Amino acid sequence: MIETFDVAVVGGGVVGCAVARLLSHHQLDVALLEANGDVGAGTSKANTAILHTGFDATPGSVEARLVARGYALLSAYAPTAGISVEETGAVLVAWDDEQHANLAKLADKARANGYMHAEVVDTATARSLEPHLGPGVTGAMVVPHEHIIDPWSTPIAFATEAVTNGSTLLRNFRVASCEVGVEVTTLTSADGRQVRTRFVVNAAGLHGDTVHRAFGFDGFTVSPRRGELIVFDKLARPLLRRTILPVPTSHTKGVLVAPTVFGNVMVGPTADDIEDRAATGSTRSGVDGLLAKCRRIIPDLLDEELTAVYAGLRAATEHSDYQLSADGGARYV
Repeated sequence: MIETFDVAVVGGGVVGCAVARLLSHHQLDVALLEANGDVGAGTSKANTAILHTGFDATPGSVEARLVARGYALLSAYAPTAGISVEETGAVLVAWDDEQHANLAKLADKARANGYMHAEVVDTATARSLEPHLGPGVTGAMVVPHEHIIDPWSTPIAFATEAVTNGSTLLRNFRVASCEVGVEVTTLTSADGRQVRTRFVVNAAGLHGDTVHRAFGFDGFTVSPRRGELIVFDKLARPLLRRTILPVPTSHTKGVLVAPTVFGNVMVGPTADDIEDRAATGSTRSGVDGLLAKCRRIIPDLLDEELTAVYAGLRAATEHSDYQLSADGGARYV
């Protein structure tokens, strides 16, 4: 007999694990299906580890609402679950007159998003806040409530709580097909295993569009966006006090320099649209580009030992906002 679950969550990244955790607090039989050998093994394991206030999101967007809500929820949850988190604050640095002119607009956007603490400062103040900044700073905006966080423990904590509450975690379960019945949907894995469930939540990240189309829906296509990052030795940590952010563009939030909760300094990410959804290797051009950014932002970083490089893939689509939808007939979110 194949057990029938109330809800199957497809994708064991930070989003899927968070959904499973929440559902596990209700009287529901929940299955969490992860294609890889462990949770948090996709995008969730290779990111910038910033707990973001959402000050720069488009006001009124789904992203603006959910990032702000997630910031509040995870800020409260992390200490209870032993997830390392640290409020460092951030400084958004302008390097030319055009970027400097955008600082006031970003402060207005922050206020429109309900964040009232962003402050535009002059060059002298920016240098007093971060003395190791390179030459050419034209101004800055201070965002005092940005945090850094341990990104790996977060999905593990969510999944652990879900399993402790009775949910079933099925690893190496890559959904290959689905059959939507009158009351039950059958999900079949690439190796032939099956899960029967009344409802399905698609949190499959890089493969979210594949699962979406398996249910007969369209509307978005995932294009992997590779972000490469480099990590400097802990001896580099005194070179900055806060996360140093760039002025964002429509394509990317740009390259940041940030401390980590482990005591290192991290620089990245790049933003390269590629086709291979498994291409998480670092590149020579990516590393060279990040080192060039270091030379401008904090030149003294180049005197420090570079201890690690890594890359992650983000699930970019043709839409600028997050994609949320639900279909009652298919019992699918």
